[in-house]
Amino acid sequence: MNVIIPIAGVFSAEDVGKIRSHLDNCADWQDGNATAGGQARQVKQNQQLPLDSKLAQQLGDIILNTLSQHPTFISAGLPLRLFPPMFNRYRSGETYGLHVDNAIRYVPGNPNPIRTDLSATLFLCDPQEYEGGELVIEDNYGAQRVKLNAGDLVLYPSTSLHSVTPVTSGARTCAVFWLQSMVRNNQQRETLFELDQSVQALTSELGAHHDEVVRLSGIYHNLIRQWADT
Repeated sequence: MNVIIPIAGVFSAEDVGKIRSHLDNCADWQDGNATAGGQARQVKQNQQLPLDSKLAQQLGDIILNTLSQHPTFISAGLPLRLFPPMFNRYRSGETYGLHVDNAIRYVPGNPNPIRTDLSATLFLCDPQEYEGGELVIEDNYGAQRVKLNAGDLVLYPSTSLHSVTPVTSGARTCAVFWLQSMVRNNQQRETLFELDQSVQALTSELGAHHDEVVRLSGIYHNLIRQWADT
């Protein structure tokens, strides 16, 4: 399975506005090919903040701090390690052709590799701000086109072929990053996510101490013990 998980409202409109204010007025945008691999370099046309940019680091910390407290993101990703968010912008005519993300990434200044199990895109523009620019993800059901509201995030397996269609007007600004999950296997991780969502729904309906809620919670945690690599 290659499940695409949209998570709505990770950031409020006010919070997105603050991030965008910095990116629109203070950012030192550079050629996005600086961080592209050999294959991706041939199909990548966008701008990007340098990884060592102080602004990118400050905004990235804000995003990661928020996500570290977001229950749906934690449930869906079971993150072990996170690559700091990279900020990119696509203007008219810019695109990112079909590619697969690098399997291993290194945080600058850190010798420990991050295995990219899941890719994430946090949308920082509303759909009406630009034409084109859809994130297209190939999964078992064909090509899925994703264009979410500002403040929404989408998680998808890093093994997926994906692209960004050409922007034809306006500008598309996003933050992208990768995570290494405690559970490497996509199908196992997706099963755990579905089970946790069921536990949460039953908890709301029956209460945390109901026998079925306790039983299913035990199954969930025992599966994590069996499958997790920490």
